[in-house]
Amino acid sequence: MKIIGIENHQWKDKYPCRLPVWWGNVGEIGAHPNVSGVTGRKVVLRIEKRFTRIEKLMARILRAPREVRRPLDSMNSVLWELCNGKNTFAEICNYLDSTFHEDIAPVVERTKRGIEQLKSQNLVTVLDDVFSDKWQIGRGVTPPNQSLAPLDSELNIDVEEE
Repeated sequence: MKIIGIENHQWKDKYPCRLPVWWGNVGEIGAHPNVSGVTGRKVVLRIEKRFTRIEKLMARILRAPREVRRPLDSMNSVLWELCNGKNTFAEICNYLDSTFHEDIAPVVERTKRGIEQLKSQNLVTVLDDVFSDKWQIGRGVTPPNQSLAPLDSELNIDVEEE
């Protein structure tokens, strides 16, 4: 099926790609395309908090968490898993449209907004060429610039490749 608005889109031949961030899957399998690496389960991101000196002191006193856990909804979870630097924006739109149908209409605009939202938080970038594995984007990988505590098994976050 032809998607309206994709043929002239500025990102049509670009490759959205996850940046280094710890992530894993939770919950039951939901709607998802039959694509390698896409599980249909919800994604949870873990990001280390950066504190100033005063904030560190306050965080210790108040026992604030040292990381942010950000769960994604089902559509953004599938989008996250598809943003592996190997799929073009047009392919991602096709996968999302065939999976979520009218729930994601208009697919080009909603996909662009989803990627821009992740991009604004430095979680995704858009590449001109296919991702060449310059950094690690897999599940359960702590980025080199972060020091996350070991994962609590009670959270039931799965980091195994499926």
